[in-house]
Amino acid sequence: MSGETASASTVHALIERQAALQPHAVYARSTESERHVTYGELARGCRRVAGVLARHGATPGETVSVVMPNGLQTLRLLLGAMHAGYCVNPVNLLSQPEQMRYVLAHSDCRVVCVAPEWEARVRELVQAFERPVTVIVVDPEAETLPGETDATVDASPPAPDAVALLMYTSGTTGMPKGVMLSQRNLAANAHAISAEHALKPADRVLAVLPLYHINAFAVTMLAPLAHGGSLAMPPKFSAGRFWEQATLTQCSWINVVPTMISYLLEGTKPPLAQTLAIRFCRSASAALPPEHHRAFEQMFGIGIVETMGLTETAAPSFSNPMDPAARKLGSVGRASGCMAGVVDAQLAAVPDGTTGELVIRGPNVMLGYYKNDEATRASFTPDGWLRTGDLGHRDADGFFFVTGRIKELIIKGGENIAPREVDEALLQHPAVLEAAAVGVPDRHYGQEIGVCIVLREGCACTEDELRAFSATALGRYKTPGHYRFVTDLPRGPSGKVQRLKLLPLFEG
Repeated sequence: MSGETASASTVHALIERQAALQPHAVYARSTESERHVTYGELARGCRRVAGVLARHGATPGETVSVVMPNGLQTLRLLLGAMHAGYCVNPVNLLSQPEQMRYVLAHSDCRVVCVAPEWEARVRELVQAFERPVTVIVVDPEAETLPGETDATVDASPPAPDAVALLMYTSGTTGMPKGVMLSQRNLAANAHAISAEHALKPADRVLAVLPLYHINAFAVTMLAPLAHGGSLAMPPKFSAGRFWEQATLTQCSWINVVPTMISYLLEGTKPPLAQTLAIRFCRSASAALPPEHHRAFEQMFGIGIVETMGLTETAAPSFSNPMDPAARKLGSVGRASGCMAGVVDAQLAAVPDGTTGELVIRGPNVMLGYYKNDEATRASFTPDGWLRTGDLGHRDADGFFFVTGRIKELIIKGGENIAPREVDEALLQHPAVLEAAAVGVPDRHYGQEIGVCIVLREGCACTEDELRAFSATALGRYKTPGHYRFVTDLPRGPSGKVQRLKLLPLFEG
């Protein structure tokens, strides 16, 4: 076994290590059939994927874009390309046509693998490019790639610093930025996630999040490679089938975002037999309201481990402990797999309990933004800490609490108001399913608080009722001045509410 394989500092090494240790163990299985992929099959499949890409004229180091929903073939393709030293670019299927065009153009992809339903749109987009782009149509559930044979390519293992993933962040304004993550970044976080949650080969996760999002990519696809565990993959998230899928595929943990938790809370309580085997629920990507946290644990009897991370940190950088007694409600947890701190506007460290910007450094932090040196420089402090753009504080026990995004902070008459404080107060009203506060321009205060409300099914509530409720829960000054009732909230691929997109609702 080579030194690289022993330390598993690349995605290539993670795959080879498990294929050598347990070739017949299942790595991934479908929730809809008996189809599965063992570690041995995965390693052999990686060489075949490399063969297909090479036949289409792509060489290691080049970018391969993937416009596909979840499926065993999608997994195989992403891992095969990284194993051979390509840089993969999973494209967000929820992006607007102009955003998709921008990502495919900006990424300099040499090949695009598309699901059949996306073929026409993608061909039309890439035909306008000045560079040649090969389009390969791939069924996400097919057992082989088009043109795949036993003729394999055994590519040289990529270097730990090689770019393995180019993932575009959904900016609240402007075009997305391409985050460059290395083989080392991804392998380091796979090991950190496995260690943080004490995961073992017997552990299987229900993989309901889309692979074009960093959480699914790092936590459900890569982390099992570090501990030799497995994943069960449904085509997409279904609140109605969630518990049945987890039970039938013998999952021991689940990885979700807060939006999914709110949908599961709206559903019926499953039989105890369907939740008994699940050790824990991992919540990530956006702050989980304490009300939903408590309600979920009470309804399903499964403890929630709240975590947080960014695309720029290859997913999780903070996690609550596995010991339920040591977790803190409303906290994203302690630094995990990295170091974290809090700084003021001048980038100086602040004492515990003081609100500032969260900063991170460690082996999981990105190389930078692709073809955007200015944004890369702006994202790091002079001494090399990544600026997250998140506001929060650390307590005396080292737990971090996030109160919002710097650019989403509401400043009313000179007072800083965290939108999350307003959200959580309104969520305590029995008729409110979701709430999102935003700063609305105001000629007297500079900004007034506006809030968008999603009511629970079958519940009615008036603006006057909510105003009175807010005055009691928040006090007069922090009571929203504007209310809008909506059917849903705009979200990014990670489930984070994109508050600034709510502003047009308060115009006029």
